[in-house]
Amino acid sequence: MSESAAIRVHRRFVMARRVKVLASAAAKLIPINVRNILDVGAGTGELASALQHLRKELVFSGVDVLVREKTLIPIESYDGLHLPFSDKSIDAVMLIDVLHHCEEPLLVLQECIRVARKGVLIKDHVSESRWQHCVLAFMDWIGNRAHKVALPNNYWSNQQWQNAMLLSGAKIVKKIDILPLYPVALAWLFGGRLHNFWWIETKDMESNRD
Repeated sequence: MSESAAIRVHRRFVMARRVKVLASAAAKLIPINVRNILDVGAGTGELASALQHLRKELVFSGVDVLVREKTLIPIESYDGLHLPFSDKSIDAVMLIDVLHHCEEPLLVLQECIRVARKGVLIKDHVSESRWQHCVLAFMDWIGNRAHKVALPNNYWSNQQWQNAMLLSGAKIVKKIDILPLYPVALAWLFGGRLHNFWWIETKDMESNRD
C-alpha cells in the first residue's frame, strides 16, 4: 500500500471513529464546573468541536506550533513550550495525543498545569515494551506524517507517567484505560491498553472544584 493510500484508509476507517470515541470519553471526564478549555496541540480543532456538541456549555480555544489554514475553533500559534497565559487563568487544558510528540514532554505538561485552574485532560499512550513502542510509532507515522507533525516517539511507560505526575505535583483523579478506538479487525493490534485518558489535578486545583 502506498503512503497516500494508507493515509486515506486511516482517515476513512480510523479518524472519524477516533474523534467520536474520544469526544464521548472526554465529555465524561471533564467536571461539570468547567467552562473554558484550552486545547494544546489542537490541530484542526475537530475533537474540540465534537466535544462541544456533547457539552454545549464548553468554550474552546487552541494553540499549536503548526496552525492549519482551516480550523473549527480559534487557534493561535505558539512555540510548543511556553503558553502565553498567566497562572491559573483557564479552567482546563486538554492535551490529546500531544505529549509524545514533544521533545520536552514533562515541561509541556508542567506548563499546562501552570495555566489550568481546575484540571488537565490528557489522552496519550502507554508503552511497556519495544513491540508496543514500534506499534505506536507506526500508528503515529500513518496519522501524522502528511501534516508534518514532529515524531520523536516519546512514549512513556506506566512508571514514567507516575514519575511525571509526582514531579508535577499532580495526581490522576479520573481515568479511562479502555478506549474502543478501532474496529474489531484492528483493535487486537492497535487497541488494548496502549491508549489512556486521564483527568489530573494538583492540590491547588482541588480547591477550585466548586
